[in-house]
Amino acid sequence: MGTISDGTSGQKAKRLIVNIENIVATVSLEQTLDLYAIERSLPNVEYDPDQFPGLVFRLEKPKVTALIFKSGKMVVTGAKSTEELINAVKKIIKYLKKYGIEIVGKPKIQIQNIVASANIMVNVNLDMAAYLLENNMYEPEQFPGLIYRMDDPKVVLLIFSSGKMVITGAKREKEVFDAVEKIYNKLTELGCTQEIPEEELEL
Repeated sequence: MGTISDGTSGQKAKRLIVNIENIVATVSLEQTLDLYAIERSLPNVEYDPDQFPGLVFRLEKPKVTALIFKSGKMVVTGAKSTEELINAVKKIIKYLKKYGIEIVGKPKIQIQNIVASANIMVNVNLDMAAYLLENNMYEPEQFPGLIYRMDDPKVVLLIFSSGKMVITGAKREKEVFDAVEKIYNKLTELGCTQEIPEEELEL
């Protein structure tokens, strides 16, 4: 979890709450793997090639799931930070080696998507935002949030009238924080935000 200050001084300083919910990454080991051998050797793995070509490996701490393919590629989901993701990958490699699976190269990790939630701690007039913001979609009869596609950083934000939002598409944690700060400033500038009385604020 992180907070961003909007730069104002004194007690009125605005805190924007940001939580990284899930990081999806691909990992390449640059070698082929015998998934049957891994299934036989490792406890708590699932492998049913008739249903799905990958082997499912769940790590308890940190709580991540890895889909391991015979090409040596893995998809790792569930990490809440880049640091946690790197630790999880190291742990998975360590487990494989511990149970006799030979890993020769160094894993190459690439983040594909970061999903985060945020709260900009103000109410948002979505009708006005839909009218003034470019690259947005707002159909309240279908979905209560406004979908906004930001160009820099390249992310998609689902913005709700409560000031809460979901951010997807970031490749680095910094992009999430930058996007939340940027949309808060833009909505404020356009006059689309309204202060929430302190007693009604949800942290």
